[in-house]
Amino acid sequence: MAFGERWLVASTPFVRAQLPPPPARVLELGCGPLGGFVPALLADGYDAVGVDRNAPPGSAYRHGEFERAELGEPVGAIVASRSLHHVGDLGEVLDRVAASLLPGGLVIVAEWQWERFDERSARWCFDRLAAPEGDDPGWLQRRRGEWLASGADWDEYFSAWAGGHGLHPAADIVAALDERFERVLCENAPYFYADIDGVGERDEQAAIAAGEITATGIRYVGARRA
Repeated sequence: MAFGERWLVASTPFVRAQLPPPPARVLELGCGPLGGFVPALLADGYDAVGVDRNAPPGSAYRHGEFERAELGEPVGAIVASRSLHHVGDLGEVLDRVAASLLPGGLVIVAEWQWERFDERSARWCFDRLAAPEGDDPGWLQRRRGEWLASGADWDEYFSAWAGGHGLHPAADIVAALDERFERVLCENAPYFYADIDGVGERDEQAAIAAGEITATGIRYVGARRA
């Protein structure tokens, strides 16, 4: 299974547990080239639309930036899985999210607290990686290779990597969400298990509980205020 597919499988239980029942209309912000959750949601009776510059072809997708895409009528839920830390203007995007939801509609966010990805947690991940296969060895394999090749300590390497990609810290994302939505849920969570063969969510959660690693995932649900 490709890494993109593995992340979808890993994220699905949380996302699906938060959604209103079908046939609610759902938007996915940053569905990616695989179409994100949209195909499965359509199969389950949702009126689902994905938005991404790299979205696959088809009437269920809008191609381009979320801020400027033609979204139609307000929806019951908007899903953003591992996408908000990449956007250009976080405030502009979340303003559009709020404007695109029905009153009481939900924003469902699965995100990465990259600023908490310390050396201890990185080594725990790297020690569990299998030998790379195929053309895409996976995100963690790429970070491990780049770090070792850099000769720098982890904090120096990773700070430079994150700065070069202009990532929004999760703390800023949560603060911006709280400004616009009524918080329903906000919790730290495992994040990397989808990228590590033989490691499941429970395994990573156990390592977090034992103090071996830091939780770098975050799950947030907010409701649009009436």
